[in-house]
Amino acid sequence: MPQRIKVKNPLVILHGDEMAQVSFDRVLEQFVTSKLDIQLVEVDLSAENRLRTNGSVVNDSIEELKRHGVGIKNAGMTVNKAQLEEFLANMPELSGTALKPLATKSPNGAIRKGISGNITREDIPFRNLKRLTPDWIDRDIVVDTMDTGGNKESHNEISKSTGIIKVLFVGASGDPIELHRRKIKKGDPWLLASNDNEKVKAWAHNFFQRAIAEKRDAYLGLKDTVISGYDGVMRETVETIYHEQYKSEFEKLGLKYFYELIDAQAARIVSNPPARAIWGVPENTTGRKLYKLVKELKKYGIPDRRFSVSISRMSAGGGDQYGSFNMPLEEDGIIKVVLDGEEKYARDVKKGDPIIFMANDRDAIKDWVGQVFRDAAKNSKEIYFGLKREYMEYDDVFSTVIKEVRQEIVSDNLQPPSFMIMRPSSQLKKMITDPPRNGLYPSLNLDGDIYSDISAALGGSLATASSIIESMDGTMLYEAPHGTAHDLYLKYLETNGEVALFNPSALLFAVANALETLAEREDNPALKTYSDQLKEALITTVEQGYITADLQGKTNNPEQETVVDMYGFLDNIEKNLLQLG
Repeated sequence: MPQRIKVKNPLVILHGDEMAQVSFDRVLEQFVTSKLDIQLVEVDLSAENRLRTNGSVVNDSIEELKRHGVGIKNAGMTVNKAQLEEFLANMPELSGTALKPLATKSPNGAIRKGISGNITREDIPFRNLKRLTPDWIDRDIVVDTMDTGGNKESHNEISKSTGIIKVLFVGASGDPIELHRRKIKKGDPWLLASNDNEKVKAWAHNFFQRAIAEKRDAYLGLKDTVISGYDGVMRETVETIYHEQYKSEFEKLGLKYFYELIDAQAARIVSNPPARAIWGVPENTTGRKLYKLVKELKKYGIPDRRFSVSISRMSAGGGDQYGSFNMPLEEDGIIKVVLDGEEKYARDVKKGDPIIFMANDRDAIKDWVGQVFRDAAKNSKEIYFGLKREYMEYDDVFSTVIKEVRQEIVSDNLQPPSFMIMRPSSQLKKMITDPPRNGLYPSLNLDGDIYSDISAALGGSLATASSIIESMDGTMLYEAPHGTAHDLYLKYLETNGEVALFNPSALLFAVANALETLAEREDNPALKTYSDQLKEALITTVEQGYITADLQGKTNNPEQETVVDMYGFLDNIEKNLLQLG
């Protein structure tokens, strides 16, 4: 038996759920513990354990990552109401316990915030996968979005002082009620937006009436899981109207209604456009970008993308919608923003209106821009920033910081990478319809989710993409961008493990990336060679035509494909690894 490679430093392992975890266990056994003499610091981040620990295990994960510096995270479940009730029924010890958000919500955002990490997603450099080029020319799809609400009608500015910023509500009582507070520094941007729920209702009626009149299937996309107090309110309003007033007419006409999270839905529609549809995206900041993209696709189509696309998401700093405070209001009144006792802004609101407040950390923005520039310089990427400069003081900070970072690079006698600043809609259109040789697209969280899902869908699947989270202090977290594969897990359980239909490519690539970082930090040439060989073995296996079912028909030589299950795929990778060694 070959001697295992000695690794000095520990590797943090954050376990997940369902089929992704079955695959992760096998990957770790087959390519880590059997090949390396390494300490694994393992944390059970499954949905069940997050509940049992009332979320404390999420904080444990953050602390272990900070302590050891390099980790791998597997996909975990974000439980819905029914799943939560099922879990709790099997945990009588939690009866009467006030569950914290860390116990019930996705841990991803908390971990990124906890380590101050930003995400970069890009294609795994497979040599034998073709990019999807679905037929979009003259496709009969229309995008419908609201003209009002959201960031377009927000009040946003740059803080002129450091202190505590508060969101207050004044209703019928006349007494101010504090809804939210957070620390803010001089130079940090902040934003308050709201939407008129009566206008959302009016939009919903027009949306469904148009679908019926034009005989179109209706698609609705929002991010109601993460932005439940804003997007979730709009979803509930729209779907209540559908079920009460339009569902029977849809069924009578044979029309379909679909709801999906906007990032997943955008990926599905762009990569596999329906023949005739109306796509409803009521949140107009996202809706206008997708409206312009679809208009471009219908005119020019999707080119054959031969080069890598990278998306860098600013996850640190608590900025944009993912780190926002959002909620619907319970009565008519006034919403105010107050900084250290001084009123900065106020607007009238009505019962049922959703509001959203967000602020960003200028220092975190600067760190992220620095990461973007370093990545681009190291890997010869062209940078395309997407900023709403025409009406957003919030985004002016980014423009200023970009200039600062570039000047610092020049002052250090380094060559700054090529970059452009454009509107977010132009950024998205360029990524899909006019990609450069090696483009990097920095964006905030929500846009980044949408962009990366579209890119992954066109490039193969989320299983053929890599995800890297880098923090200011050098903490590195690698993960697979896909989910837990619930349906595949049910098949696995039904067959007692005999049917293992899962693509472990992204998990294996995350392992290789983490080992490469450990090798660089401890100057371990043997480990560096092994990480390189592991990546090459994966890429070679697909090049040979050994693929999992999700990639069937997606290689450059479909007639030479051999579809294998997860175990067969990993075994072929190991064979190629042994040949390289």
